[in-house]
Amino acid sequence: MTTPLPRSAPSAQDIDARGVVAFLDAIDGVGGIEPHGIVLLRHGNVVAEGWWSPYAADRVQLLYSLSKSFTSTAAGFAWAEGLLDLDAPVVSYFPELDAEVTDPRSRAVLVRHVASMSAGHSSEQWDRALAADHDEPVRGFLLDPPDGTPGVTFAYSQSTTYTLAAIVQRLTGQTLVEYLRPRLFDPLGIDQALWQEHPKGRNIGFSGLHATTEAVARLGQLYLQGGVWEERQLLSAEWVAEATRPQVDNSATGWAPDWTQGYGFQFWMARHGYRGDGAYGQFCVVLPEQDAVLALTAEAEDMQAVLDAAWTHLLPAFEGKGSAEADEELGRRLTALQLPFDQGQESELPSGTFTAARSALPGLERIALAPGELTLHEKDGTATALPLVPGSWPVSGHLAARAARTDEDTVTVHLQFVETPHKLRVRCDLRTGTFDATWHTVPLGPSDFPIAELRAPRG
Repeated sequence: MTTPLPRSAPSAQDIDARGVVAFLDAIDGVGGIEPHGIVLLRHGNVVAEGWWSPYAADRVQLLYSLSKSFTSTAAGFAWAEGLLDLDAPVVSYFPELDAEVTDPRSRAVLVRHVASMSAGHSSEQWDRALAADHDEPVRGFLLDPPDGTPGVTFAYSQSTTYTLAAIVQRLTGQTLVEYLRPRLFDPLGIDQALWQEHPKGRNIGFSGLHATTEAVARLGQLYLQGGVWEERQLLSAEWVAEATRPQVDNSATGWAPDWTQGYGFQFWMARHGYRGDGAYGQFCVVLPEQDAVLALTAEAEDMQAVLDAAWTHLLPAFEGKGSAEADEELGRRLTALQLPFDQGQESELPSGTFTAARSALPGLERIALAPGELTLHEKDGTATALPLVPGSWPVSGHLAARAARTDEDTVTVHLQFVETPHKLRVRCDLRTGTFDATWHTVPLGPSDFPIAELRAPRG
């Protein structure tokens, strides 16, 4: 981030910091929720921020489907520049498919339908699109006619966002990152933005963006300000209004209450405000009535519980005047944050090599423990050495490790993939010389990836 956001004491922005503390208490290690980073803005000022080691302010994290809101923003720029027509048929942007896409239902799908998850399919369509054409999923999407009504039938489907992203990239001749760099990332002071591709040269749009927690907060603040940044109309105010109002009814899904309030252009409507979000607790919550933005990166099994805690504790906090004492209490709460770890003896661990008895990471074959070091051995011959420091999470590349002897026969290891939300829990059995490895939350996508791939894309 090249231009710092202004910082302020919560009480100076009419916030009772005790409510923020209560929110943190409600989500920090409660009910399977593990926060990694938080930035809370009010009136454009950062009033609370913190990162749980080994996560850090300058470290990017996989945003999963929160990437969709950045794709929407790219579409907004293309629309304002006269490149994108929301009422054009999707197939019109792929003339090479025109003769092949003959079903009138597929030909009736408009750009605004893929932007609002209302392309007419009644279920997730991504796997079918890939199965039909792995190298050009848009073709697989268009060759699978909707079984519902475009513009009416809602289905949360990756294919729609992928197709929207593909259209923008085709129109601009750039990847989303390249296109957004001078229009969004540079003006907002977002230095790091790394996006996965499929096929090579095309950002996937629906997921795969790696950015910092503060980058998420800045996007939310841009939308809260109606597209204005530093007194400049950066993003069309009309696009902001359209993207953040209900474009389609999704109440029939029967999902949790904050997932049935309607869907905009790659933004969810909520009981309070609106948001972009991604799997396992990546949030950009925009609260226009409170003039506030909550950015959260996390590993959460129950995302509704996070929003419930926000409505219970943060909303009342915005109504209070606060105090210096409450501000100090919040400051202490946000100091020296660390991820939780199993209790045990972290020093003088036994040395030894353990082979896989059961591993959720198929390529992980052996683990070697030595004084101050853990080495991961993969089936392809790759060896990754990680430092072990009792009581802390030293980071090496995109990994951090912590190990402890948790009982007479067991050494427990946590491997934190710090550019993602995910943790691999490893139980080494000193009696058998074997280990079991399980995910806390399972990464979305292929299950047979090497360790080096569970990170932000490089190059």
